[in-house]
Amino acid sequence: MINGVYHNPRLDPRNYLEGPLSDNPATRLRQMLARPGIVVAPGICDGISARCAIEAGFECLYQSGAATTASRLGHPDLAIATMNDFVEAAQTVCSINPTMPVIADADTGFGGPINVARTVKSYAMTGVAGLHIEDQVQTKRCGHLMGKQVVSREEFVTRIRAAVLARDSIPGGSDFVIIGRTDSAQVLGMEEALYRLRLAADAGADVCFIEGVKTSELLKKTVAALAPRPVLVNVISGGLTPAFTYQEAEEMGAKIIIFSLVSCVAMVHAVRAAMHSLKKTGTDFSTAQGMDPKAFFQVMGLDDVVDFDSRAGGSAFQEV
Repeated sequence: MINGVYHNPRLDPRNYLEGPLSDNPATRLRQMLARPGIVVAPGICDGISARCAIEAGFECLYQSGAATTASRLGHPDLAIATMNDFVEAAQTVCSINPTMPVIADADTGFGGPINVARTVKSYAMTGVAGLHIEDQVQTKRCGHLMGKQVVSREEFVTRIRAAVLARDSIPGGSDFVIIGRTDSAQVLGMEEALYRLRLAADAGADVCFIEGVKTSELLKKTVAALAPRPVLVNVISGGLTPAFTYQEAEEMGAKIIIFSLVSCVAMVHAVRAAMHSLKKTGTDFSTAQGMDPKAFFQVMGLDDVVDFDSRAGGSAFQEV
């Protein structure tokens, strides 16, 4: 601490400006944050969506809490999923490409300081590169729904401080990224939201995330007010934040942009259409669009699995 402000010289962004991108996902994320260009992280909710995002060429993934709750539990984003639900989902996603940075939603940290610390360590051990913790009450909801309630400034800062302390206690020196998120803009106004994020940054948050930025002017104001701390913006079609492109967000100064529901909303439309077609026609021929089982499994990494088995001396999958 320097004058009450968190300071860790090892994590200075200047230490991540040069050299090849690391195979450690947290270190890689810090390198991406320190270097030019916006970090674009599409929201994923399971192995299929993660595979599709990687196939499309994205270099960072976002494990959305809303999407994960919907995919794993079939429920809305109303504080129903637990830390274990999120950790198990992250184990799936992070195992697909262990070098790929995954930013994961951690809601409120799932309790008091000890619970926050447990969350950080569990995510880090799973291979997640960073998480965001917010200032909603424990019975939280999606940040783009109405009726949100937030905790006091002091409790929010305690959550961030607990996350930072937990990260710094990981043996060997972890690069795990802590993102402080505030939902207070819709409840208490933009000035309070910016004040809370300054407090979070002073407590050690590496990135600031203001949920529900309603205009480009407010996003620019946020970036300017929090500089040089990187700012994350969350874009959800039909949500509180305008449908900024990642190019527009970069021009406004944002460093990370996430599209939380891009995969699960697309899934709802696609699966609905397939089910209605099957019900109406009696076959899935048209919705398969010519994709046979082998082609599907190739999207899921079939060729890599077969190659690994062969190199290890196996012969079970010589023909598939």
